[in-house]
Amino acid sequence: MTGDSPAREAMAAHQLAQLRQLLGVILPGNAFYRNKLAGINTVVASLEDFSARFPFTTKQELTDDQRSHPPFGSNLTYPLASYTRYHQTSGTTSTPLRWLDTPESWAWMAEGWKQVYRAAGVGGGDRVYFAFSFGPFIGFWMAFEAAQQLGCLCIPGGGLSTPGRLRGIVENKATVLCCTPSYAAHLAETAARENFDLTAAAVRVMIVAGEPGGSVPGTRRRLHELWPGTRIFDHHGMTETGPVSHECPVQPGTLHVLDRAYLAEVIDADGKAAGAGEVGELVLTVLGRTGSPLLRYRTGDLARVGCACACGWPGTALPGGLLGRADEMVIVRGVNVYPSAVEDVLRGFSEIAEYQVEVDRSRHLMELSLRLEAVAGCAAAAEQALPGRVQNALHSVFNLRVPVALAPAGSLPRFEMKAKRWTFV
Repeated sequence: MTGDSPAREAMAAHQLAQLRQLLGVILPGNAFYRNKLAGINTVVASLEDFSARFPFTTKQELTDDQRSHPPFGSNLTYPLASYTRYHQTSGTTSTPLRWLDTPESWAWMAEGWKQVYRAAGVGGGDRVYFAFSFGPFIGFWMAFEAAQQLGCLCIPGGGLSTPGRLRGIVENKATVLCCTPSYAAHLAETAARENFDLTAAAVRVMIVAGEPGGSVPGTRRRLHELWPGTRIFDHHGMTETGPVSHECPVQPGTLHVLDRAYLAEVIDADGKAAGAGEVGELVLTVLGRTGSPLLRYRTGDLARVGCACACGWPGTALPGGLLGRADEMVIVRGVNVYPSAVEDVLRGFSEIAEYQVEVDRSRHLMELSLRLEAVAGCAAAAEQALPGRVQNALHSVFNLRVPVALAPAGSLPRFEMKAKRWTFV
């Protein structure tokens, strides 16, 4: 948060009160944080005092803790019999983390998801279609239950093929679609191939999460083209934290952190607070999930420090949304290249169905290369010209020569959950 308006001062006072209450609850019974904070005065004078004195929590610490105290680790505030929910992280960047919740912590997080729905204009009477398989990941289980509590008709799409999900969306007249941006594009691609008329669908709001695309201008434009008349609404959360942010209702491309539930910081490479407009790593303290708490958790997500949002939001605003993962940002010949920036360029080409980026770190100077798959029905001449056009566009944005090649139709992977388009060799 920036500035000193009465609304922001009230938000900071609320966060400080919640933080003090959290510490009072977890320290007596939570072995992980009791050991981690040993020797630290846990009386917090201010939010600034907390950020200055309390250490970060890292995913590696949690992974090591679960390895040392299998299977669930020691970051549990209550006896094991108090926990009724099990979920785990995707494991895209490291060993999956197991995460447990008490009924109280689960109910607290569901309130956050209901806030996301309300910001998107979703409520009782809506029909919400969940286009994914219900695996161990937390997000869409919680989204399903929160929608039920709001009075929505909830339609699960687990265990169905993509054409089967399209039929479920159209025939059940779903008004809200929850999925990843990548899968929304794949649904539209399949609809074109299977002769589904998406203009006949009743979807008015699409809530996307799981990857940065929902706040990437090029991806948003592409989804609007593929799903005419549908509002694209971005959201992000994590298994470890719960629902964290949602799109500004009046300023697409900016995320609002649910500051009554989270204390957010953005830090630079040295672990210090990043300045206004700078890009850094998002750090979160989860203020109400007492069963499995997190203090100053380094999420690995890159975000830009924003000033007060133009809409009047009194809390933290992240312009441009999440920019990618800290471990995916690469420096190529002195240029910082973020996955979201590459995505924005590529989604400006309606001829691109899917893409893959390879980062070659084996050379003295790191190199990028791309493979593109053209949309079905793309004219031969346009397809042959596509690599050169994309190469020119990337050079214009990054001032880098990036080799671009065509891939055979259907050869690049499609993604139902979080997309993994960047590979490192």
